[in-house]
Amino acid sequence: MVAPQPYFSARGTPFSVLHRIRALLELGHTVDLVTYGYGEDIPMDGLRIFRCAKLPLINKIKIGPSIPKIFLDILLYFKTRQVLKQNRYDVFHSHEEAAFFALRLAKKFPMPHLYDMHSSLPLQLSNFKAYNIGFIRQVFESLEHKVLNSCDAVITICDELGQIVDSGYADKPHRMIENIGDDRKVFQPNEADWKIKLGIDDQPVLLYTGTFEAYQGIDLFLEAMVLVVKTHPAAIALLVGGREEQVDAYNAMADELGIGKNVMFTGTVHPSNIPSLIDLSTIIVSPRSRGTNTPLKIYNYTRTNKPMVATDRLTHTQILSSDIAHLVDADADSFAAGIVTLLDDKEYARQLAANAQQFAEEHFSDESYIAMVGDIYQQMFDAQN
Repeated sequence: MVAPQPYFSARGTPFSVLHRIRALLELGHTVDLVTYGYGEDIPMDGLRIFRCAKLPLINKIKIGPSIPKIFLDILLYFKTRQVLKQNRYDVFHSHEEAAFFALRLAKKFPMPHLYDMHSSLPLQLSNFKAYNIGFIRQVFESLEHKVLNSCDAVITICDELGQIVDSGYADKPHRMIENIGDDRKVFQPNEADWKIKLGIDDQPVLLYTGTFEAYQGIDLFLEAMVLVVKTHPAAIALLVGGREEQVDAYNAMADELGIGKNVMFTGTVHPSNIPSLIDLSTIIVSPRSRGTNTPLKIYNYTRTNKPMVATDRLTHTQILSSDIAHLVDADADSFAAGIVTLLDDKEYARQLAANAQQFAEEHFSDESYIAMVGDIYQQMFDAQN
């Protein structure tokens, strides 16, 4: 398995890679993971991790396309070749852009190639405007077509990606496997009392967890808080995640909006802390304003018995409905109104949370996740025979 990611770090694709590995180990396989030289080793029986070199003067890898990632992917390619020369494998399982070189290596070291498609890379460029340039998109479109045309099986993570595969590559073994892996199976909850750490009493806590990239809509959330505190002056927006410079920027924005005392930042925390932070929350928010891929955290949110406010966009509505979350337009007025509705109507909030939890139990079981991973592997092997 090859993952062009800082594995493990608390962000979307590394979580997905983690649960793919866990499922394969549960199914009795062993996995050699080749990945970047950044991230946390999470020991698992049957897993070996091989890391390419780090880049000089680069300590962290930003989310999305970047110049450092180009050089890291070159280093990852050579590390992958080295590992392939030293070992024999049954399957080459590539994530994201590692598929671009996997399609050649899987032929050179003959074995089936399974492509784990976490996003359509040409479409993803729209989330990162600095790289949303015509000729770059064309290059990614060409590479994506070559990968989908040549690989032996595909995993997608949401309906939109599934439609890309089904419409253009219908004869390809394909399974949509949503990122429903249960983090509780890996990370033992840290029982730290975050209420004491943060100095929170009985105020309503509106919790955001995740990255602080522009498409996540944190600016929208902060602008909504200006309106929320007019009717609920004690409400606290608690934002978990983000790099130091991002936290500083949004902290300054909160001060400029006059809501500094109503906004708290924890910075990036270990995933073992998330359950405790969710426990102290009143409402969980997901204000994502751009993109189409479903945030991985949404699946875990449905298990929490906490009500959610989310933007009514495809990124959410591929999973969420108005029965299990309060869906609102992606603007500050609507988001604020959604939060206030749940704060004022506690019975409605309780019912949404209960519905979401029941939905998760029926549709997002860990057993079904592991079975789906096994199924696409079986489809791929059957197609080889």
